[in-house]
Amino acid sequence: MEYTAPDSEQIALAVTRHRATDPQRRIGSLFINPGGPGVSATETVRSIAPESAASPYSPDVVSRFDVIGMDPRGVGESGAVRCLTDEQRAQVAADDLDPAIPGGKPLTRLLADADTFTKGCLAHQSPAFLASLSTDNVARDLDQVRAALGEEQITFYGASYGTVVGPMYATMFPGRVRQMVIDAPVDTSLWMNDPLRLLDDVAVSNEENLDAWIETCRAEGVRACPFGNGDPQSAFDALIARLEAKPLHVPPAEGLTPGGTLDGAVALEAARAAAGARALWPTLTAGLLAAQQGNGTLLHFVVSKVTVAPFGGPYATLQEQHTAVRCADWPALTNLAEHRAAAKKIAARGGRLGSRAAYSALNCARWPVQNEDRFTKELTGAGAPPILVVGGRVDNVSPYHWAQTMTKRLKDAVLLTREGVGHTSYRTSGRCIDDAVDAALIDRDLPASGTVCGAVPPGTTRPPAPQAGTAE
Repeated sequence: MEYTAPDSEQIALAVTRHRATDPQRRIGSLFINPGGPGVSATETVRSIAPESAASPYSPDVVSRFDVIGMDPRGVGESGAVRCLTDEQRAQVAADDLDPAIPGGKPLTRLLADADTFTKGCLAHQSPAFLASLSTDNVARDLDQVRAALGEEQITFYGASYGTVVGPMYATMFPGRVRQMVIDAPVDTSLWMNDPLRLLDDVAVSNEENLDAWIETCRAEGVRACPFGNGDPQSAFDALIARLEAKPLHVPPAEGLTPGGTLDGAVALEAARAAAGARALWPTLTAGLLAAQQGNGTLLHFVVSKVTVAPFGGPYATLQEQHTAVRCADWPALTNLAEHRAAAKKIAARGGRLGSRAAYSALNCARWPVQNEDRFTKELTGAGAPPILVVGGRVDNVSPYHWAQTMTKRLKDAVLLTREGVGHTSYRTSGRCIDDAVDAALIDRDLPASGTVCGAVPPGTTRPPAPQAGTAE
């Protein structure tokens, strides 16, 4: 559990391997981290279906590598952090948040929630385990798995939080890296040194993604996007206000949503989640149209199934794992005046989504343990081969300027840019991105610096056509 005390308590790690489908041409082991923190790497590996377009890695990559997924300590099957009981999770899901208030509630109630959350973490895990969940320990764990597999070097693909894991490994073990690709990078300096500014950057990016959906809906016209009849911005604001004043009851729908209430705050959270994924733009349009007609099922589905980091959603159990990892990585955030100042800055911008972002690090302000040997060195990857950085021009979790900053910080890194909307680019954005990533992983052939790939397919807000035999 602690590498500074190798004879002390040990912990179990879950590891899954997908064997190379062409063993005669096998290159080695590709280690993956799909992000979060909180997304299971073992589940991602188990989802590999080499010939499916939905598979997370291309057939060429899967044929040449054993793909290795290790759930980081505290995540997935590696002792997933638990902080709330099922009853408490249900209470969080049913919370009546006010989008006009930073954080959705008065600060005193938010602090009480944080106290309940963090006390629950201690009730389910030991302080020593919570203190050990830092990314530098995850990198050390990866190196233990590498050694156990008998590999001299690893190839690595990391997305989102995986772009903290990758540079950490490359900085700590540069000679063990054969090749590395990081997709939708986090600004590792902000992550390690200024998390409130990091969360503010994400709040800005969330607004930009929702603005992009609104503008695309307006530009496509009412035949493609009938919501708002040509003025989606006014229609959106009016719908949120109406839902907040008179929420919709959403009955349970098997496979879609557990049911509940769709008010303005929940609808805003659905919009935040869906606006950040180009493939969900039509769903967002359809959900907003349905809500106008008194049916909140589709927007409720988005909130219950799609909501992701960094702010989590009312149903996101991954938020407990996410919080535990970032509180272990981040500097102490106990000064409430800093949280108030950050929330005031978000509120002053006047965006639609600020209430969700404000005070989103309060759990770390109340975190009950300290990581006494927190890793603070700059993550440059010096000594490792040049790293391919893939950044999306419009990304609701990893704003594009983070990719630019990461490219400058990493030694000899190369930036590949994807136009269009979406969080992460590989296997979601067309052949240009996929071919470049595959060439880097397989052949260690990086694209020319400054290469840009267009968005394929382009974003559309046109709602799906009703299926034959179903009610509109």
